[in-house]
Amino acid sequence: MAQAPASTGGGPRAVRERAARPALWLDRARNPNSQERQTLTIIVKCTLVASISWYLAHDVMRAQTPAFAPFSAVLMVQITAYRSLLQALRYVAAVAVGVSLQGLFGALAGPTMVSFVLVALGAMTIGRWRRLGQQGPQVATAAFFAFSTYAMAASESQGLRELGQILVLVLIGCGVGIVINVLVLPPLRYRSAEFGIHTLGHSLADLAAEAGERLCDGVWDKEHTEYWRHRANRLAPLAEQARSSVSTAWESTLLHPRRLLDRRRGGPPGGAPFSAYRQLVDALERTTYQTASVMRSIDLWHQDAEGPAEHRFMRDYGDFLCRFAGIAEIYGRLDEDRLEKQLRELHTAGERAHEARERLAELAEGEASLPLSDPSRPFGILLAEAVRLLDEADHIHAVLARAGGHRDAEAA
Repeated sequence: MAQAPASTGGGPRAVRERAARPALWLDRARNPNSQERQTLTIIVKCTLVASISWYLAHDVMRAQTPAFAPFSAVLMVQITAYRSLLQALRYVAAVAVGVSLQGLFGALAGPTMVSFVLVALGAMTIGRWRRLGQQGPQVATAAFFAFSTYAMAASESQGLRELGQILVLVLIGCGVGIVINVLVLPPLRYRSAEFGIHTLGHSLADLAAEAGERLCDGVWDKEHTEYWRHRANRLAPLAEQARSSVSTAWESTLLHPRRLLDRRRGGPPGGAPFSAYRQLVDALERTTYQTASVMRSIDLWHQDAEGPAEHRFMRDYGDFLCRFAGIAEIYGRLDEDRLEKQLRELHTAGERAHEARERLAELAEGEASLPLSDPSRPFGILLAEAVRLLDEADHIHAVLARAGGHRDAEAA
């Protein structure tokens, strides 16, 4: 007879599992394609650029407002060098406008309430200029900091000198951020269009495998399901990052045609390879929504109200998730140079997942006769999401097969 999932509650086992999560996080960070490695890399790079910028501003320049340099440097640590340069130009423009507003109104009206209102009005208006992009709010930030600096200056000439110093600090911070972003783990070296897909695929596989193994073993409770649901909700931003990485990689090929020829063998920028990447990201994004729906349904399930048949269904669903994790694991290491072999692996993994889903449907509709149409219970939703997950997996296989055929045609 199937047993109910073990309830760890707040007992010693739950305490041990919570204590082990930091070690598990670090273990996942060892994989270069993991979300944890990406997070760790950004933390290290931000710490480095902030420290260097602070040293130059505070210890070398003896600036009155040294914080502008590390603040600017951290903003420049973007996904790619191309994007860092683009954001640097917009950020410098935003800060220059904000500081100039203070210099203009400060010289006319002094550091008074009237001049502050004028500075705020001008900064808020110019900050909405679409060409500044996401750096638009920095116009107001720079203007307010500049006003504070100008108001505390001993004289008007000193205030103007310190406003100029702010611009210098911003330029130093942006320069340090861009240089470190290029020299330390250069983004173009390891954050290609494939990298965002690798990160998303690895995260999907890791979550599906962990949840699937727990369900198969029958050792899971509310704390586990809430944790899986939280991790599933973090997949959507990864999908957006993957989409951004594909777009940025395409933009970068326009600036670096030789690197394109060295790295890609599949045709011109914007051709079939990048089209395939975009289709792949679209399908993976839909997969993240379906995975989040699965974890939400499991989390909302009232375990205590169910019996052996329901628990058997959940164990079999765990087997399906483990098979799906095998598919997602291949997404986490897709490589154009090994695409033919990986297509065969995807086909085999897909067949196994389809077999697991069919067994699950037979159990739910036949032997167990579960209430699939009852919206208050998760079984119908879980079966529907299993179908959708495999539909997307089949679509991804077809997209990659077409891309592989295109590449072979180009090589011929």
